[in-house]
Amino acid sequence: MIEVQDLVKSYKLYDKPMDRLKEALSISHKVYHKEFKALNGISFNVQKGDALGILGKNGSGKSTLLKLITGVLSPTSGTLEVKGKISAILELGAGFNPEYSGRENVYLNGLMMGFSREEIDDKMNDIIEFADIGEFIEQPVKIYSSGMFARLAFAVSINVDPDILIVDEALAVGDVRFQTKCIDKMKELKSRGTTILFVSHATEQVKRFCNKAIWLKDGNVQALGESSEIADLYEDFMKYNNNDHVVEQVITDEIKPLEVSQDEDFIKPEDPDLLAAITKVELNKNNFRTFDELLVEIEYEIYADIIEDLLLGVAIYTPDREYIFGPNTHLEKIDIPNKFGRHRLKYIVPSLPLLGGTFCLDVGIFNNEGIVCMHYKENVVNFVITNKYFSEGLVYMNHRWEVSK
Repeated sequence: MIEVQDLVKSYKLYDKPMDRLKEALSISHKVYHKEFKALNGISFNVQKGDALGILGKNGSGKSTLLKLITGVLSPTSGTLEVKGKISAILELGAGFNPEYSGRENVYLNGLMMGFSREEIDDKMNDIIEFADIGEFIEQPVKIYSSGMFARLAFAVSINVDPDILIVDEALAVGDVRFQTKCIDKMKELKSRGTTILFVSHATEQVKRFCNKAIWLKDGNVQALGESSEIADLYEDFMKYNNNDHVVEQVITDEIKPLEVSQDEDFIKPEDPDLLAAITKVELNKNNFRTFDELLVEIEYEIYADIIEDLLLGVAIYTPDREYIFGPNTHLEKIDIPNKFGRHRLKYIVPSLPLLGGTFCLDVGIFNNEGIVCMHYKENVVNFVITNKYFSEGLVYMNHRWEVSK
């Protein structure tokens, strides 16, 4: 229904209004503007019957994209193909004449959408019933509250049987009862094959209603895919301002080597007080779903002949250092290699109970039951968990429901 390919929308920004005139009259073609790209070469497709949630901070390019799709704006470059009749609510009251009554504005909007007066007459009762604003339908819309604007705008847009319905943040205005009625009607349209573009800062609405989502950031497509997964990534970004979902998996701290013979298995550090070190930490992958297996492979080196009571611990944290879980080999009575040389150890969580978000790992080597820290690496690797929408919170707990009455 919608095909977007390398779409760019640029604006010329001038420091002063006079600069626009100076540039237009300049014989030497001196440039007085700075170019701002609201959309920077984005590409995606929307299929018939899709409900696409559009996420992004203010200024990310969401409204610009919708105005391009509806034909309000023209692209600077790239291609945009839209198939079918569009009904859009981009701004509350857009296209309404404040001096006209609600009924007259229904006719005005219907005619602008390409309907005849007779076709609008056939839909008028449904529109008035859906808007549910009583006798105000005969009053000038300039006296309407924002909620009444929302009701009438939704009623017109939803009851004209569009091929593509575009809703931009308008649900935030109506009351709970009206929001429920709008979502029910949108679900009905979706079941009949209507394609819906749904812009909302409420990620839970996107998770529950949409099957796909796109995240726009600074005019670029940051992520595109299944709605719950994209919403999880977006929520995580908004919470931690963390954009690094794929991270380097090898520790980069330098341990300066001494000169050793070629047959040495590894290079000993220059610091004689360094008795052991974590040299590498690797994950089986960086993007997980809840209940996936997490496998952490840890490489460590021991530079003394033997270290008594050696233990290794792995801790899971959120990016703002909320402690989630931190077992170690001593508490679980696991003997690990503690003699001179390079060793490898695997830490396995067979079924991750964590729900969506970004998490990081700390890894440390200790002795004396964890009292003495020999080497510690904070935030060594990060991993991301995204899911289809099936639960909320931080962790999934086994549970059951019982109806008592």
